[in-house]
Amino acid sequence: MKKIIAFFSILFVLISCTPESSNPKVRFELLPIESVVLPTSFNVNEVNEIEVNFLRPTTCHGFDGFLYEKDGLTRTIAVQSFVSEQNNCEALTNQIVTQKLNFKPIQTGTYLLKFFKGTNANGSLIFEEVSVDVQ
Repeated sequence: MKKIIAFFSILFVLISCTPESSNPKVRFELLPIESVVLPTSFNVNEVNEIEVNFLRPTTCHGFDGFLYEKDGLTRTIAVQSFVSEQNNCEALTNQIVTQKLNFKPIQTGTYLLKFFKGTNANGSLIFEEVSVDVQ
């Protein structure tokens, strides 16, 4: 979670210090994960696929990858998007995007997968936690 906060801090500083230009501005944003589809168990040293579903809020949002943090057997996962700051962005309603996350556990045990769900009214990060056995 510290890396996510540090990421946003660095991103804010970089955007704040960028000189104005005629090129469209692009910023990065974490999008809440709506749902995931994953098996009940994984195999060690094999690539296991996790289906991640999230809402695309506007036509100016695009998938940029996953923000992925390791801490022991805990994995924190968030969807990172780029946002092209243009005047012609259109709001989208209920446009679910599905991306595959390849997960390759390197040891047996119970992994805790924490999927970013957004923030609450106090600005605290919310995660959905799923425990998965790796054999």
